[in-house]
Amino acid sequence: MNASLYQWLTQGWMGSHWLVLLVTFVVMAQATILSVTLYLHRCQAHRGVELHPLVSHPMRFWLWLTTAMVTREWVAIHRKHHAHCETPEDPHSPQVHGIGKVVFQGVKLYQKASDDASIMEKYGAGTPDDWLERKVYARVPSLGPALLLIAEVAAFGVLGITFWALQMLVIPVLAAGIVNGLGHWWGYRNFETDDRATNLTPWGLLIGGEELHNNHHAFPSSARFALRRFEFDIGWAVLQALQKLGLARVRRVAPRLDIRPNLPAADLDTLRALMVCRYKVMTDYFRYVTLPTLREEASAAGRSLRSVPRRLRKALADGGHWLDQDGRERFAQWLQDHPQLAQVLDLRARLRAIHELSGRGAEAMLAALQQWCAEAEASGNRALKEFAARLKGYALVPSPARA
Repeated sequence: MNASLYQWLTQGWMGSHWLVLLVTFVVMAQATILSVTLYLHRCQAHRGVELHPLVSHPMRFWLWLTTAMVTREWVAIHRKHHAHCETPEDPHSPQVHGIGKVVFQGVKLYQKASDDASIMEKYGAGTPDDWLERKVYARVPSLGPALLLIAEVAAFGVLGITFWALQMLVIPVLAAGIVNGLGHWWGYRNFETDDRATNLTPWGLLIGGEELHNNHHAFPSSARFALRRFEFDIGWAVLQALQKLGLARVRRVAPRLDIRPNLPAADLDTLRALMVCRYKVMTDYFRYVTLPTLREEASAAGRSLRSVPRRLRKALADGGHWLDQDGRERFAQWLQDHPQLAQVLDLRARLRAIHELSGRGAEAMLAALQQWCAEAEASGNRALKEFAARLKGYALVPSPARA
């Protein structure tokens, strides 16, 4: 074999030094991840940010090249995930399909959903429909990875095949597996959302900030995922840099709550805060009402809060929503023996139900909220009374979208 041909087959034109391969892989993998979280997720699916064409077009091309994903398909599947989260209609819920299937067969679940024309029609509106999308990206999605394979074999020789194969696993493993799977299975929760979304880690460095999944499900349209002081979202850091360069415009971030002191009655500002930040309100309810009440009952029985089973505390946090039928029956029986906690959960359910009155207008909703506060204050439960006073003072902090 010709020596130059042999050298090219084994090293390509960039060589095969492990450090070159590692740095190239990390840079390309992060480019793919950031393209998913910034372009597909925050920009296209949720409209939390607008990207300049100088950013969005290269990201769209890069995703075609490295993943073969079609914008309309990804956006439609993700929107349906939010619309039917943790139900049989959810394309990739580990609560429905099982954690093993979502982690190891997430790509199959994605492909099955992408073949459903009704999902594309209902949830895929507003995505790019230009000539490139119709004639290239959506028409021949597999051409992108094929071209990438050729380029990487040319760059790294035969080793480029392995390099390419590992690159093809980045999104299936990190997004389809870890975020869609473990992000609804294990981690910590800042907000008592209606699903099982969790934050995998407070430092979103490896998966573009998507590690902060519970935060995202609490405020889906927010372009910023990090919502507590100790949390960090690398995707948001990149967006801030792009915004300073005039290459991005942040449209929405998660609202913040203000507490106005000594308000005599809930008003329309209170109602608006309750509707916009309902998951934050329910989390506060657990913190300021349910836990203190549980602590008092445990103390009266001569026990500490730590002695209360973790599963029971979780059931008190979400009203027993995720218990099976047998668990719900046992939970209901337990509440009969703890009337004060039963009262707390009843008022929790009624507070959540105010959101369902939106079809009856603001006046009816405000009247229901004021009635709820009156009953909480008259309940005889000190924690409930203090929370009602706190709730009346809730209001959204005015802030520009760029903040």
